[in-house]
Amino acid sequence: MSQEQTRDENFYKRADAHIALANNQIDEGQINPVLSNDSLLYGAARFNSWIVAASFKNGEDMKNDKENALNYFTNAYRAMLEEHLDDYIKNFNSYMGPKES
Repeated sequence: MSQEQTRDENFYKRADAHIALANNQIDEGQINPVLSNDSLLYGAARFNSWIVAASFKNGEDMKNDKENALNYFTNAYRAMLEEHLDDYIKNFNSYMGPKES
């Protein structure tokens, strides 16, 4: 798996749909933003596990490749998170508005 192969022409539309779901839950006052975040992370981990499982013929082969899968998803998430953290740092006032001290 590579990050390049996952970024087709609808990559950002799908990401925006997941973000919109979380934002709608928050905006409707259903949940605290932290709880929405936790659900997104859990859902991603569960779906990622299914993606990995679907690429194997049996559990033993999957077990033998588990560390590779963990490294791939951990590295991919870290790179994406770092990209967005840097963006928020650079554009903090624009995105978040100035905060009172």
